[in-house]
Amino acid sequence: MTWTMAPERFDSPDAALLRRDYYDEVASRYWKRPATAEEIDEGLTDDGAERLAPPTGAFVVGRFEGAAAACAGFLVVEAGVAELTRVFVRPRARGTGGGGLLLATVESLARALGVRQIRLDTRNDLVEARGLYAKHGYREVPAFHHGPYAEHWFAKEL
Repeated sequence: MTWTMAPERFDSPDAALLRRDYYDEVASRYWKRPATAEEIDEGLTDDGAERLAPPTGAFVVGRFEGAAAACAGFLVVEAGVAELTRVFVRPRARGTGGGGLLLATVESLARALGVRQIRLDTRNDLVEARGLYAKHGYREVPAFHHGPYAEHWFAKEL
C-alpha cells in the first residue's frame, strides 16, 4: 500500500473529481442527507479554487496505489500565514496514512512560499478531520473569523 503526493492544478481531471467528492461529503454531512448534483455544482461555482496555485497557494493530489484518493490545498491569507482547505481522503483509502502524508506535503509547500503558520477551521460533525489535525500537531485556537460553517479553529507553527 503506497501513497504518492504531488502538487497539481486544482482543475486537472483528478483534482476536479476529488474536489467534487469533497464537497459532496461535507455538504451531505452538513445537511444530513445526500447532496444533489445541482447543490454540488453550485458549491463548486466560484469557490476560489483558482487561487490554490503559486504564489497564492497550492493544491495537492494524493494517489493511493496509483489512483487519485486524496486532496488538500492552502491559500496564503497574509504574510507568513496560510489557511488549509479542502482536506479530503476518499473513504476506501482512509486509515492508510494518507491524511498525515497529505498534511506534511502541504506544509512543505507552504514553507517554500514563506508560510510560518498554517491554520484552518472545521465543523463539529467532521470529527475525523479534527482528530487528524490534532494528531499532526495542530492545536485549537481562538476563532480567527466567523464563517457560517466554522465551529473549531486550529493552527500549527511551521
